[in-house]
Amino acid sequence: MNSIVIMGVAGCGKSSVGARVAQAMAWPLVEGDDHHSEANRHKMQSGIALTDADRQGWLATLATQISLQPQGVVVTCSALKRSYRERLRQASPGLRFAFLQISQTEAQARVTARAAQHFFNTALVDNQFATLESPEGEAGVLTLDATRSLDALQADICTWLLRAKELA
Repeated sequence: MNSIVIMGVAGCGKSSVGARVAQAMAWPLVEGDDHHSEANRHKMQSGIALTDADRQGWLATLATQISLQPQGVVVTCSALKRSYRERLRQASPGLRFAFLQISQTEAQARVTARAAQHFFNTALVDNQFATLESPEGEAGVLTLDATRSLDALQADICTWLLRAKELA
């Protein structure tokens, strides 16, 4: 069974979509934000973008979480760079990614709307887009319009996962 990473820039809906997919697939959910170090969370709250070095421990933790769930797991993780995705793929052969694509304007509006409830500083949205290396064209990636309904996104992802299971 393949596990999946729900990925994209801040504000694309990773947590909301991931929770629905996990419930529908009866897989555990690993919320990437819950595994950031205190130092990384402080940086992001302060509007300081994380570096590759800052993300290494976080990615290692998420990779461990994936490898501990061979029956399948849903992970929410920005996975902005191909090297980050490759690090996660090492944890699970056949790992899949659902890329929630969103415009910079829409992402900024969503991050601003949740600012009181989330540690991520709205000033970092531009950096997310500057860092993003699109996964389109990589094996095992489904690209979706993040502005579609949660029901539609969940249905498309689950259908894709189940089809892959049947073909395996």
